[in-house]
Formats: sequence, C-alpha cells, structure tokens
Amino acid sequence: MKLKVIIHEAEEGGYWAEVPAILGCATQGNTYEELLSNIYEAVEACLSVDLEKIEISETDKVLDIAV
Repeated sequence: MKLKVIIHEAEEGGYWAEVPAILGCATQGNTYEELLSNIYEAVEACLSVDLEKIEISETDKVLDIAV
C-alpha cells in the first residue's frame, strides 16, 4: 500500500505531517529523520484494530490483507 503524506514545516521549528487518506492521522518531529520515523508509527497506530473491542461470532472470520 502506498499513501500520500503531506509534510509541513512547523512554525515553532521542526516538521509535522498528515496522511489525508486516514482521517485524523498526523504526527510531528523535531528533525526530518524523526518525522519520517514517526509517520510509520502514526499510520500503524491509526490503522490498528483492537479485536477484543469488536463483537465477533463463532461463524465470523478475521482476515489480514495487504493492499
């Protein structure tokens, strides 16, 4: 899966980024390298699902897919 990320220079210094395809997914970093690392963590956190909070019956199936 490829995602577009918009990177902005922060007024107070450093950078912040947003992922328009994932509502509310944003992060920041003091350096460009820190921001890049934080982007991966933010996307993973935004897309993660806690299955314990979802009602799943015995006949339901859970699939992991890659796109």
